[in-house]
Amino acid sequence: MRERLSRNILISIALFFVSTGIFTGGFVTGAYYYDVLPSTFPLAGRVITADDIEINQEAGATPKDLQQDFKPFWESFELLQENFVDQPLDTTKLVQGAIRGMLKATGDKNTSYMTPIEQDMMSENMSGEIEGIGAEVDTNGEYLRVIAPLPGSPAEEAGMLPGDIIIAVDGKDVSDIDPFEVIGQIRGPAGTIVSITLKREGLLESLVVEITRYNFVVASVESEKLANQIAYVKINRFGDRTEKELRRQLRTLLSDDTVGLILDLRNNPGGFLDAGIAVTSQFINNQVVMMETFGDGREREYRSRRDGLATDIPLVVLINRGSASASEIVASAVKDYKRGTLVGETTYGKGTVQTWINLTDNRGSVRITFARWVGPLGNSIDGQGVEPDIEIQPSYEDYQSNIDPQLDAALALFLENN
Repeated sequence: MRERLSRNILISIALFFVSTGIFTGGFVTGAYYYDVLPSTFPLAGRVITADDIEINQEAGATPKDLQQDFKPFWESFELLQENFVDQPLDTTKLVQGAIRGMLKATGDKNTSYMTPIEQDMMSENMSGEIEGIGAEVDTNGEYLRVIAPLPGSPAEEAGMLPGDIIIAVDGKDVSDIDPFEVIGQIRGPAGTIVSITLKREGLLESLVVEITRYNFVVASVESEKLANQIAYVKINRFGDRTEKELRRQLRTLLSDDTVGLILDLRNNPGGFLDAGIAVTSQFINNQVVMMETFGDGREREYRSRRDGLATDIPLVVLINRGSASASEIVASAVKDYKRGTLVGETTYGKGTVQTWINLTDNRGSVRITFARWVGPLGNSIDGQGVEPDIEIQPSYEDYQSNIDPQLDAALALFLENN
């Protein structure tokens, strides 16, 4: 049987809360932020496409050399079916639970299983059209942790911040509840209200925010010319049109009198890796941007192109805890080549590469980590993130007062040098 291999994915664990039950972008349940690599990936010394992947096991057939290892599994399954107090048991749920447990036993939080329903949550494209509250979340842990609210989203307007922990929905504790069930509680039709209780670092008391779900569009790239001829570009996600939009806006922004450029990657959880390489190419000319290392020791490098529009202009890059995956690829390359100054907070720390493989008969899919990536100097950011050159941690009061000390610091760097 042939398995359909999705585009390789460099996941930044993220989910948007949406009424359809999916987030968009790297994830769409209201999330869908993952970094997707090209549609092929190297395996055994050559490039393998989706149609080259073949699973040579028939359903229900345990390979002979594994039969002894699987014997206690089948014994447990039969004992459960025969003796469990509440009958009948849902065999599909038992099998899904077994798959989850097997993948979790690898010890890798990014190797996981998705049911068909959860798979639908991941199938949204990167259009940026979202219905819900618009927040990416980390599903690893007792509670959902906010990676970042989307720009212009209801979550951002309600004051939700990166690092917030969702401990209750509509007043009900959500500890030890499957993350997709929590997502289901948060999502809902546009115009409806959801109450979310948050635990925030530095605050003793929990916060309760009421968010009205609605439809909104997140632009891939936004830009403007700030005072003193400083160009400002914010990339919200790395999608299919990001490179085109970035180049178009750079052509407009960069004139002879432009003294510098601020690239804002804050709260950008990732997107297509192709777009990450293309964005880096606008600032770094013909250099190794990142390298993948596979389990057998092989390596694959990605280089920036030669057609960048902003390879010489003074550059400051804004990063924070919500900057992940493709954002970290850009940031690590800028830092390693000393192309610009990084201002803000240490990034999320996503340095592994996954691929999604669909199971047969629409039985869901498995996400398997097949490589790690490092920056140009060979530094891994996995679990560590990219550290800023100038660290600035906004306070809660800054957010409430709409003050942006990180952006202010970036502007000051240019003013000091001119």
